[in-house]
Amino acid sequence: MPAEKQDAEQLKPAEALVQRYATIRQHSEALCAPLRTEDYVVQSMPDVSPTKWHLAHVTWFFEQFILKAHCSDYRDFDPAFAFLFNSYYVSMGERHTRANRGLLSRPTVSQIMDYRQYVDDALCSWLLECDSNTFEQIASLIELGLHHEQQHQELLLMDIKHVFSCNPLYPAYRETSSEATANSTQSWLQHPGGIAQIGQATEDSNFCYDNETPKHQALLQPFEIADRLVSNGDWLRFIEDDGYQQHTLWLSDGWAWLDEEKVQAPLYWVKKDDAWCEFTLNGLQPLDLKAPVCHISFYEAEAYAAWAGARLPTEFEWEAIAPKPDNESANTHPNNCQAWYSQVWQWTRSAYAPYPGFKPLPGALGEYNGKFMNSQYVLRGSACVTPPEHTRHTYRNFFYPHMRWQFAGLRLARDIQKQS
Repeated sequence: MPAEKQDAEQLKPAEALVQRYATIRQHSEALCAPLRTEDYVVQSMPDVSPTKWHLAHVTWFFEQFILKAHCSDYRDFDPAFAFLFNSYYVSMGERHTRANRGLLSRPTVSQIMDYRQYVDDALCSWLLECDSNTFEQIASLIELGLHHEQQHQELLLMDIKHVFSCNPLYPAYRETSSEATANSTQSWLQHPGGIAQIGQATEDSNFCYDNETPKHQALLQPFEIADRLVSNGDWLRFIEDDGYQQHTLWLSDGWAWLDEEKVQAPLYWVKKDDAWCEFTLNGLQPLDLKAPVCHISFYEAEAYAAWAGARLPTEFEWEAIAPKPDNESANTHPNNCQAWYSQVWQWTRSAYAPYPGFKPLPGALGEYNGKFMNSQYVLRGSACVTPPEHTRHTYRNFFYPHMRWQFAGLRLARDIQKQS
């Protein structure tokens, strides 16, 4: 047994949670190490939040839902932050307009870092001193807050990539590169259909979000799913075959989106001197044909699947056949079409809707997932920028069908005709 794991097991529950809290909080700041102060404040589109807003918002979460709700002698770092850094929790009061987060030159980055330290000191001190009953009440809330922070670690990288992509200098977040592994011939994994167990039981000890519950049965027809992700090379063939010009491949809304946005390739593909390049967190790179295609919308994924004579899997098919994750290491860009996790989130054909018997969390935390269950689609797996321990077999990510700045790709599925 590794020494650090052995040491963690010898800690009291509160001490172990404080240690985990510190590790995750420090990682958020470590992700910012390559940035300069100017990088923290830019908002390149309404869906993107400035880096300093992410750092403040996750801190607001701990302050509002734990310290102010449970610690009677806690005093706000700054009462105005409750308005500035609330995201979408209507029950927690008024909020600064999302699209105007980039206008907040104040508070400064330095003040945000002071805010983080202030909340960290208060929460850790209180947690180590609270009685066992209080600890039992708030430990699960802190765990939720930590997973929330890990979500924002991924969002932070998504957003800074978009910010940098708008700069004609194409700055690199990190000056590294990773060549994709060999892209083997695609084969198909068959599933006989039948009853599949989907989701997590509410009483499971492992963490999950409320939208992953309750565990239930889904009836599947026989199907097969590709053993690898669609690659950049595959997508280039789709482009060269005029896939973006064939209206018969596209959903009506997708064709209207395509016409309005004038999309001709995945987001971050750039043509220079008649050769395709791709903007990555490592800067502008020659397009790696063996790497998974990334930053495509649901509409594009649907059109490609139609072009390939296939379809997108449902989220239930995906969960029924995908292996369990083994905490693959995170990276700044996808590089392995054979992997199920830690590459790209994979679009499914499933609308983001509640599972049978779904119940949101009580109180304000019920706004975390449930109120977004309309007009969006589910993605499964995890991305190269997803913290490895945040990856789960039952994880349901969700985005609107036109969105592309998330690390999203696809794998194909097909029906298997029953033999009469």
